[in-house]
Amino acid sequence: MPSSFLTIASAQGFWPARFRRQWFNGARFGAVLFDWATRLCLVFVLTLLISANIFWIIDALRTQGWTSNHLLLNIAARAASSLFVALAAATTLTRLRPVRKAAGIEPRVSAVLGTFLLSALAMLPRQELPSIVLGFSSLLIIAGMLTSFVVLRWLGRAFSIMAEARRLVTHGPYRLVRHPLYVCEELAVIGTFIQVISPLALVILLMHAVFQIRRMLNEESVLEQTFPEYEDYARRTPRLIPAAWLRIAWHGNSAD
Repeated sequence: MPSSFLTIASAQGFWPARFRRQWFNGARFGAVLFDWATRLCLVFVLTLLISANIFWIIDALRTQGWTSNHLLLNIAARAASSLFVALAAATTLTRLRPVRKAAGIEPRVSAVLGTFLLSALAMLPRQELPSIVLGFSSLLIIAGMLTSFVVLRWLGRAFSIMAEARRLVTHGPYRLVRHPLYVCEELAVIGTFIQVISPLALVILLMHAVFQIRRMLNEESVLEQTFPEYEDYARRTPRLIPAAWLRIAWHGNSAD
């Protein structure tokens, strides 16, 4: 008997058509079930983060009242963060199913740690800093969260925490850089770091930066494999810093 008898095609033809349809439908149902399980888990975690911010605001108003401008800025920062996280939770429930996912465990670990190390940073004790420094850090957080909200609205149903391809978005803020959401989020990260600055906070910040870089590279790899036009988009669009800023910096240094 020829060794080619059980080729892929003949092995599939060996099983009854009804069995093949049932197996395909079962696999499809399992994939959908897993996708929704991960969505709901993520929404649960994001809801906990929103609840923590809301409880903090209520407790601060109850115990401290409207006692200082910095407290108001801190409340505004928490509110902006909650607004962005709420949109992320809603978008998670309505996002498109992925066309392709990154293979292996590293992209998933990088995505989870890159996302939630910021929460670990926020749980560190606040430092005694001058009011102007605290105010500046709060403004960074507010600006970072509000701009992240705007970018996420542009990204829409293509949003993903893991390195997954759903839909290629190249308009709006994505015309300026390939990862505008990361740029905006890092403003909030820097603002949070200033408030909890310490050796431990610096270690967490550096770890966060490493995982965020890995996330970007993993996402770019998946998008390039999925969308043929991504290579041209990546060639003409900077990764993190708008080209206009680079030109201004370059001309400024040349003038000196």
